[in-house]
Amino acid sequence: MSWVYLSFAIVAEIIGTLSLRAADGFRRKIWIIPLVIFYALAFFFLALTIAAGMPVAVAYGIWSAVGVALIALLARIIWKEPLTPRMILGLILIMVGVLLVEVG
Repeated sequence: MSWVYLSFAIVAEIIGTLSLRAADGFRRKIWIIPLVIFYALAFFFLALTIAAGMPVAVAYGIWSAVGVALIALLARIIWKEPLTPRMILGLILIMVGVLLVEVG
């Protein structure tokens, strides 16, 4: 069940972060509502993940790494933000690091 909770935490964090970008420095106030709701849900599900038995280092590592990677890809698609080969290499290195923490 911890993986289901972690998946929900990741999705909520991604929606919250996309809402943060859409809020445009809090100038577009309507986006503050989903921002707060989805960040709260992200931490709620992350807490459930840890309570279900997943080690905190593994849960947080996966949550943050997958979140960073998907946010980078979605920001590229939605807002045409840059995603250079160097950035892609960095994302790969983050994923490898999280994998090493998980199996270590």
